[in-house]
Amino acid sequence: MKTLSVVQSDLRGRRVFLRVDFNVPLAGEEITDDTRIREALPTLEHCRREGAGVVLASHLGRPAGRRDPRWSLKPVVFRLEELLGRPVALAPDCVGPTCEALAGSLRPGECLMLENLRFHKQEETNDPTFAGTLARLAHCYVNDAFSVCHRAHASVSAITRFLQPAAAGLLMQHELLTLSRLLDRPKRPVVLILGGARMSDKLGLIRSLLSRVDRLLIGGAMAFTFLKALGHKIGQSLVEDDLVPTAKQILADAEKRGIDVLLPEDLMMVVYPEQPGPPKRCQIDQMPIAMSGVDIGLTTLTRFRERLQGASTVIWNGPVGMCERPAFANGTVEVAKMVADVTGLTVAAGGDTAAAVRRAGVADRITYVSTAGAAFLEALEGRELPGVAALTPVS
Repeated sequence: MKTLSVVQSDLRGRRVFLRVDFNVPLAGEEITDDTRIREALPTLEHCRREGAGVVLASHLGRPAGRRDPRWSLKPVVFRLEELLGRPVALAPDCVGPTCEALAGSLRPGECLMLENLRFHKQEETNDPTFAGTLARLAHCYVNDAFSVCHRAHASVSAITRFLQPAAAGLLMQHELLTLSRLLDRPKRPVVLILGGARMSDKLGLIRSLLSRVDRLLIGGAMAFTFLKALGHKIGQSLVEDDLVPTAKQILADAEKRGIDVLLPEDLMMVVYPEQPGPPKRCQIDQMPIAMSGVDIGLTTLTRFRERLQGASTVIWNGPVGMCERPAFANGTVEVAKMVADVTGLTVAAGGDTAAAVRRAGVADRITYVSTAGAAFLEALEGRELPGVAALTPVS
């Protein structure tokens, strides 16, 4: 669906309700990664340049519908002020007379940050009354929080019943354009790299994309369900036994379609993954019964590199090992570097994948790094996203 863009909207002299995703990681009151704040700056600055007063709205954490000072957006406002080089007011709440007065006093170019939307349970229940109260704070709506568009929440969906037009922000547009390039006749050959812990989390993605890809590279713990489906012994590695028949069917479907599927040929293994220590390399057909796989091995990395050569489109979701532990991160780091070396369209999707790309220092060499996580993956699966469906369509 083509949606109205913020650059097509007349913002001069108007107040914009700008839904952003400032759900950033915190250590106490210190932000440990401000990527999501920085990604929203182009849309925010565009609104300011066009002469709009900007009412910013976001959630932070999971306060379960109660006011909790641990999840106040105060640290976000401090960082936003540093990035903008100008003051940003923080409202004491996100609804109510005080918020309406603060929003009403905004002059062109000024910004007001509402307090955490999820301090009210009505946000997550998509309550229309709550949405209508939010809508009173502005004249028009812009959504730049693609990462929450898979949620039918009041500030994402119901608010657009009261606040029109509803436009896509610049980050949102970038995400939608990338999805279009991946789903609408992508350049071949298309390589899909899947990792992560559980095959069950990727079933929708596999079923949606299997007919669109030429090569499927599988790593991470989810690979063990496929390996068991092929008759391999997997020691103490994580496996979803109930999905072994499904894995067999997926592999059979891929073979019928002529898709090149690559599973790990060697692994890095340990006895106790929760305890640090150097892993031992072993071939998949020699896996000790008492050990668990924690990363892909050098032979598998070589095979990955071979399959990525000549690729025109690469989609990567999920680490290929327990990369949260430095001792088991080599495979994921090396895959990130391989993807960065591809000259075609490369997309790293999902929070863990995006973090791995940044840790590997190659984020600037990948065409698009999406931090949207579930929203991006659900869109790749072909699902309608409530937050996108709520935007004003254009012909």
